[in-house]
Amino acid sequence: MNLPNKLTLGRIFLIPVFMFFLLVKITYGKYLAAFIFILAASTDGLDGYIARKRKQITNFGKIMDPLADKLLVTAALVSLVQLGEISAWPAFIILGREFAITGLRSVAAAEGVVVSASYLGKVKTVTQIIAISLILLEDFYIKYINFPIGEAFLYIALFFTIWSGVDYVRKLNTKIKIDDI
Repeated sequence: MNLPNKLTLGRIFLIPVFMFFLLVKITYGKYLAAFIFILAASTDGLDGYIARKRKQITNFGKIMDPLADKLLVTAALVSLVQLGEISAWPAFIILGREFAITGLRSVAAAEGVVVSASYLGKVKTVTQIIAISLILLEDFYIKYINFPIGEAFLYIALFFTIWSGVDYVRKLNTKIKIDDI
């Protein structure tokens, strides 16, 4: 078990801690949840950087790293919907895209086809993380800026989520015909 894989597992183990502080009514719980979410999200770029730099890319990491990202974002979005902080429909579209692309990726992999993560996919992930972080911290900054920046960023993330999903399907379709799967 190398360091990048430990960071990926650490991200997964931080999810219930994040959810605890977000969903249990305690003083500064939402701020602690935001800190844990940002800490967990920051391990995504770090584990990838270390894996590439040290040439420690593993099959475990290739599978678990994107899964850890999806679990973290899913936990955050579902919790924010439960708390009434965001509408369900953007969360549904974001999560639906994640499940659909993961399913397509799995089927394509069974056919021996791999479509690497694209620049748009990375932008999608970053905008989702920024949006969630801003929504979590909104109580802190809204008194200074009377504008829901987190909600605005959620719609930016939604745009990149859809765009990257369409781009992924288009790239996959050039390698294999999706109708044939």
